[in-house]
Amino acid sequence: MSEAAPATSAATRGISHSGGAFWRQALTPYAQPHLGRSLLDIATSVIPYLVLSVVMYLALGVSYLLVLAIAIPTAGFLVRTFILFHDCSHGSFLASKRANAWLGVALGLLVYAPFVRWRHEHAIHHATSGDLDRRGGGDVRTLTVAEYLTLPWRGRMGYRLFRNPLVMFGIGPIVALVVGPRLVSRSARPRMRRSVIGTNIALAALVGMLCWLVGWRDYLLVQAPTVLLAGSAGIWLFYVQHQFEDTYWQSADGWSYADAALRGSSYLKLPKVLQFFSGNIGLHHIHHLSARIPNYNLQRAHDENPIFHQVPTLSLWDGLRAVRLKLWDADRRRLVTFAEARKRGAAAADW
Repeated sequence: MSEAAPATSAATRGISHSGGAFWRQALTPYAQPHLGRSLLDIATSVIPYLVLSVVMYLALGVSYLLVLAIAIPTAGFLVRTFILFHDCSHGSFLASKRANAWLGVALGLLVYAPFVRWRHEHAIHHATSGDLDRRGGGDVRTLTVAEYLTLPWRGRMGYRLFRNPLVMFGIGPIVALVVGPRLVSRSARPRMRRSVIGTNIALAALVGMLCWLVGWRDYLLVQAPTVLLAGSAGIWLFYVQHQFEDTYWQSADGWSYADAALRGSSYLKLPKVLQFFSGNIGLHHIHHLSARIPNYNLQRAHDENPIFHQVPTLSLWDGLRAVRLKLWDADRRRLVTFAEARKRGAAAADW
């Protein structure tokens, strides 16, 4: 990690052990959405994404290299649009619960996500993040070293394949954005089924209309690079927010919501342009501590409360290097690489 204070600093522990009274009171003023600021967010995310998408279609007649070049900022604005969708799922973007839901459903069509089901699954993530006994609810699958070493070779191979960067950031966006959200089990709650099926029908109509207007080939040539780039960036952001060396995992009996937020959620300190496109989601410690704070208030909440400056801080390079970490070492209380886990297994065998 960068030179910031360690996750287990006295100040950080002080917040998490204060019963929540201090940080709830401290963060309440920031959990107030401002209509004008929210509209500005839409104007600097959704509108540029739609405009640049049209420009990409027009550029097809000029050069596909030009299309790919334009796809980079277009993908950035799609990531930023997803942050607005994410804020709506927490009811933090607009003052009205109904307005958040309606806007969330509309934005869900742009990011290919059924709003109601995504909101439910993401709430589970917030409620269980860092809990070893409740893994798998909207988080990146993470095994402990002991669990990994006891797997048969096929199980190890499957886990290694899943955690391979080429799979996670190459195939991952297709599964996470395009395929996965289209599927719903028959045992799902009726509301979740309606969310998925309704979104699928609306997307089929929207995509069908666009294919009719511009042709299916041109549609794919424009949408594919944008979705892949945005999806890869989004998965990486979600990954490094909780998957860093000194992160927090604890069994249910010792798990704490505040500890999970302050010690298991990073402050990903990105260059300003990347912070803009990622909608301040790098200030993940504040977000997990109080999900009702809209994205545009996260930086101010962090800056104006020095006690939050003691949380784990990652630079862009730290975030890129964190991809090599694969397993939770319960003895050393940190994430480790496969090589480190292999050494531990060999040492245990010798013992």
